[in-house]
Order: sequence, then C-alpha cells, then structure tokens
Amino acid sequence: MLLLADILSTLDLVESGDGIFVAEQRDNPSHHIVGGHISAQALMAASRTVPGRLPHSLHVYLLRAGDARYPVQMEVSSLRDGGSLSTRRVIGRQGGEVLLEALVSFSVDMDAADYHQPRPVVPDPETLPPVEEQLQAFADEAGGYWVNPQWIERRYIDPPPRLAIDLPEPPARTRMWWRVGEPVTDDPIVNSCLLTYFSGTALLDTTVTMRRATQVSVFSALIDLAIWFHRPADLSDWLLSDQVSPSGINGRGLASATLYNRAGQLVCSTAQEMYFGRRRD
Repeated sequence: MLLLADILSTLDLVESGDGIFVAEQRDNPSHHIVGGHISAQALMAASRTVPGRLPHSLHVYLLRAGDARYPVQMEVSSLRDGGSLSTRRVIGRQGGEVLLEALVSFSVDMDAADYHQPRPVVPDPETLPPVEEQLQAFADEAGGYWVNPQWIERRYIDPPPRLAIDLPEPPARTRMWWRVGEPVTDDPIVNSCLLTYFSGTALLDTTVTMRRATQVSVFSALIDLAIWFHRPADLSDWLLSDQVSPSGINGRGLASATLYNRAGQLVCSTAQEMYFGRRRD
C-alpha cells in the first residue's frame, strides 16, 4: 500500500550539485517508475530553483521506462527569469539514459482578470459511496487491487472502470470527487506536486474505460503530461475531477480533465496521453 508519507519522502529531493537533484523512487514488484510520480519529482526539482514563485504550467515527455530500484538524477537548467515569469528545463536521467524532459513555468501573483468556466452540477461527495464500497464484490480480484486503501479517497459519480466494463456502452465521462486521505500540508509547491501525481495516474481511468478494459487488464505507460495550475488547492477537502477521453488511436489514448474545488473554482486543467502498445501478460 502506497502511503502519503511514501510520496512526500520522495519529494524531499537531495541537492547534489548546482541544479542537480537526486530523486529516490518507491520500488514495487514490477520495478516500474510511475509516470505521475517522476513528473511530480521533476516539478519539485524545478521549484527548488525558483524561490518566491509558484508553478503555473508543466509539460513533460516521458521517454523511457525507468527502474524504481534506483534513484533518478534531475538536472535543472534556468532558461529565463523575467519580471513575472520564470522557465526551467528538467532532464531526468538514470544510468546515463534520459527518462524524461520537462519544461516548467512559474509566475508571480498579479492583479488581473480572474474568470473560469463554472463547475458542472454533480452530487455532493457525502452522498456517494467510497470506491472501496462500490467495488466490494470484486475484492478477491487482482490481489485486492480494487479495495486496497490508497493515499487518496475517491467517490465516483460515473461508474469506475471495473463497473463500466460490464455496461452496454462506456460512459462518456469519468467524474469523481477525491481528496488526500491523511493530514496534508498547505504548502502550494507540495500540493502542486501531489496534483501532478494524481493527474498522471487518475486520468488512466477514462482511457481504459473507453477501451473497454481496466487498469489491471492492459499494459499502459504515460508518455506525455501537461498541467496548468490555476489556483492553490486545499487537498484536505474534496476536489472534483471531470475527465474525458476524446481519442484513442495507434495504441495511444488521449485524456483531459478539469479539477474544481468545493467552492466551484477551477483549480487546474490537465491533459495526457497513454501508450497501450502491447498486451499485458
């Protein structure tokens, strides 16, 4: 079981040189580095070089699979420091090979127009069952994958993938309320990293649903991820993730999501592409 403390410990990067950070991984039976996790670490590395400014966008390409038994070296380059915007390039290496390249942009607070699209009208999270309760009938499948506790709590408005696979037609959207299930810091940098981790993993739901599959029945790998951080999020309260997969082609699945807080404010927008190029044994 992955705990919040496990993630936070790997976001506490060790600086080993000018702009060089060591990112420890959390090993697992397949030794697979989770794309959302390493993307969050790249964001943290870049943030460590831009004091006083918060990230507003992140664009990551994940080029190779890494080995979670070994750390990843994050190399941060300063591309620009302007009056209101800063930009950093991050290269993640392991064993001499490039695993990812990322561009991260930071900004200062400005007195400017503030608007956003309204939050969809959906049931309140308190009226919905926890996902572990929804999927209790499948508790014996995949080593308890569907009901094992996670670092986030989820309450689905639309059927989660394990239920959607049995429907005549897949739901057009996957909407869920979620929050961090343990006490969490209000540090905006850490919360942006946790949003990155969530986005890089949760959007898989909508792509596997459209493929008439589940997370445990197919091979998948995150190949690119983009996030725009609109305003700080309180991860101790429920956030709504409204997810859709508009396209699947050539072994890839595109997904996007808008995330809103309880007050109806748009917190972040995200898009990613997953690779489903081969069948999982």
